[in-house]
Amino acid sequence: MSVPPDLHQQYLQACQNLRQPENRLVARVLQEADGSDNIRWTKGITLKIAGNNHLVPVQRVTDEDVQVLASVLCSAVFVTGLDLRYNVLTDVGVKNMATFLQQNSTLRYLNLMFNDIGTRGAELIANALHRNETLLHLRMTGNKIGNKGGMHFASMLQVNCTLEKLDLGDCDLGTQCLIAIASVLTQNKAVKAVNLNRPLLYSQEEETTIHISLMLKKNSSLVELHLCKHEMKSPGVERLCEALHENCSLRYLDLSCNKITRDDVRFLGELLKQNRTLEILDLSSNRIEDDGAIYLSGALALYNRTLKALSVVSNNISGKGLVALSQSMKINMELSYIYIWGNNLDEAACMAFSELIQAGRLKPAGTDVDPYEVEGHVHLAELSHGLKKHYYWTPSYGEENNAAANASLAIAAVSEY
Repeated sequence: MSVPPDLHQQYLQACQNLRQPENRLVARVLQEADGSDNIRWTKGITLKIAGNNHLVPVQRVTDEDVQVLASVLCSAVFVTGLDLRYNVLTDVGVKNMATFLQQNSTLRYLNLMFNDIGTRGAELIANALHRNETLLHLRMTGNKIGNKGGMHFASMLQVNCTLEKLDLGDCDLGTQCLIAIASVLTQNKAVKAVNLNRPLLYSQEEETTIHISLMLKKNSSLVELHLCKHEMKSPGVERLCEALHENCSLRYLDLSCNKITRDDVRFLGELLKQNRTLEILDLSSNRIEDDGAIYLSGALALYNRTLKALSVVSNNISGKGLVALSQSMKINMELSYIYIWGNNLDEAACMAFSELIQAGRLKPAGTDVDPYEVEGHVHLAELSHGLKKHYYWTPSYGEENNAAANASLAIAAVSEY
C-alpha cells in the first residue's frame, strides 16, 4: 500500500522555498489530513479549506496561498477533492489553479464558489479543462464571470468529455452564453448535471428557455437541470414541458423562483401524467396557488408513479390546495418527499399533514413541517429540511450530516463528491 505524503511538512517547506508566509487555515487542514486513517487515503480525500467556517479561526486563502498549495498538491495523488469556497481568490491566483488542473491527474472535485474570480479567471480554468481528463465536478457558483466567462465554459464543453457536473449559478451569465451552453449540450454526452441559476436576462421573449427546451429534446444524458430565477412565464413553461414529453433522461428539474402561475401548472400537470423519468420537481417561490396545487395533485394521484419529491414552498397555497396534495399522497405511494412551508397553513392543512405524519405515510425526514398541538388545535412548525437547504451556506455547527437537509442528494445524486 502506498504511504500518504506528509502534506503539512511539504507545505511548510514550500512556504520557505517560495518565501510566502504560512496560512494557518491551510496548514491546519493539511495537518488534519495527514492524521486521517489509511482507508480514507485509499479512497481519496477532500481538503476542505472553506473560508466561511465559523467553528475555527479562519485565515482566508489568497492568490499567494494557492501558489504554494498547488505546488504541494501536484504530487499528492491521494487528494481527489479540493474545497476553496468563500475565499478571496482572484484571476491572478486562478492562473496557478489552472496550471494545477493541467498537470493533476487525480482531482475529481473542485469547489471555487464565491471567490472573486472574473472573466479572465473563467477563461484560464476553461482552457485548462480542455486538456484535463479527471475532473468530474466543478462549482463556480457566485463568481462574477459574466457572459464572456460563460462563453469560455461553453467552448470547453465542446472539447471536454469528462466533466459530469458544472455549477454556473449566480455567475451573471447572459442570454448569449445560455444559448451557447444549450447548443453545446445537444452534442455533449458527458454532462449529467448543470446549474444555470440567476442569469442576467433583459428580454421578455424567453429565448433562453426556448433554446434549453430544444436541447432537452435531443439530449439523452442530462439528469439534473437548475433554472432558478429565469423569469420563466407561461410561454417558457409550455415549451419546456413540450420538450420534456420527448426527454427520457431528466430526473431533477428546478424551476424555483420563476413567474409560474396556476394556469401554467396545467402544462406541468399534463407532463406528469405521461412522464416516466422525473423524480424531483422544485416549484418553490412561484405562484401556483390552490388551482395549481389541485392540478398537480390530480396528476399525481391518478397517473404519475415516478415523482418522488415535490417542493411547493412559498406558492400562496391555502388549505384547499394543500389538502388536495395530502390526499394525493394517500393514493400515490411513490411520492415520499413534499415541502410546503411558506404557504397558508390553515387548520385544514395542518390537520391533513399531521394525519399523514402520524400515520407514517409521510416520514418526518421527508417534509419541512412538524405537527404540534396547542389547546386542542394542531399547528405545524418548520423543520430545516429541503431539497438543497445548504446549497449556499454551511451551518454554524459545521458540515450538515442530516440527509434530510439536502434530500435531493439522496433521491437523485449526480456526481456528488
